[in-house]
Amino acid sequence: MSRIKIQLPEQFSFFASIPIRITDLNYGGHVGNDTVLSLLHEARVQFLKSVGYAELEFEGVSLIMSDVGIEFKQELFYGDVVKAFVAVNNFTKVSFDVYYKLVREADQKIVTIAKSAMVCYNYDSRKIVAIPEKAKEKLLMY
Repeated sequence: MSRIKIQLPEQFSFFASIPIRITDLNYGGHVGNDTVLSLLHEARVQFLKSVGYAELEFEGVSLIMSDVGIEFKQELFYGDVVKAFVAVNNFTKVSFDVYYKLVREADQKIVTIAKSAMVCYNYDSRKIVAIPEKAKEKLLMY
């Protein structure tokens, strides 16, 4: 099986600092893969908030994740703080990609890179919908 290889954008316009909690550790004593996905979610929510949105309030529609790819590079431990860099790219009629670069603040090492596809969704009709133009313009300006 071939490994996931994510091509990150050259620039990231946003980052959030996220401390690693004791509850983020798994039986191996480090941050587990499920927690990394939660860190990505937190970074995405903070990014959206910084541009005036939420996953359920995106110019009249919602966002739902359709896929995610994660490359694990380094371990994270209790007390580490990660800088979670976020960028958006690759817009289609109904979706866009969110790129993540998690960097350990103490030594500036990249610990994780990831990409998720976010699809615009109407929870009332349970259907995929077009990206609102205003939201797309706002994200492209960021």
